[in-house]
Amino acid sequence: MSEILVVYYSRHGSTAELARHICRGIETVPGARAKLRSVPPVSAENERPVVAVPPEGAPYASLADLRAADGLIVGSPTRFGNMAAALKYFIDSTSSLWLDGSLSGKPAAVFTSTQTMHGGQESTLLSMMLPLLHHGMVLVGLPYSEAALTQTRSGGSPYGASHVQGVAEGQGPSAHEIELARALGRRVAQLAIRLATTAPRE
Repeated sequence: MSEILVVYYSRHGSTAELARHICRGIETVPGARAKLRSVPPVSAENERPVVAVPPEGAPYASLADLRAADGLIVGSPTRFGNMAAALKYFIDSTSSLWLDGSLSGKPAAVFTSTQTMHGGQESTLLSMMLPLLHHGMVLVGLPYSEAALTQTRSGGSPYGASHVQGVAEGQGPSAHEIELARALGRRVAQLAIRLATTAPRE
């Protein structure tokens, strides 16, 4: 089985919900399974110990989770056109994986959510891609062959899945946003399986 790790930070739940739809897309691919993990929030005392399991939501991701994964999908809410500090802090801790090439050649993708249509979703997606490129990962996007990409009137981008929360509380992803999130999960899972079957044997 190819394991696809979905790692996210979510403050109010919108990014977490998108992550769950991505996992559902992964699980539709025979031979693939999703592993859902979150990252802890940061504070002025970033080095403080954190509990291994948060009070609610997915367990926190570890470097071992990343090393074992066959594919990676990371998500964050948009913060001024960039990823949230919590996800950046976690990614900044992965230098040992960069040194030994643990993530090199594996497929990766990104997703985000924001409150407004012009809140910087695409720049946030791009900001999350940069460290994945440094790790040598193979980036996966959403092509326009996905019909929902041309039909959506809210989230969705060639750079990755996204959700526009809007000003109303509890407004979940639209049907098109869900479709694109699941498509992104499927695409990463399918590529991970393909890469695993064509990798040269040592």
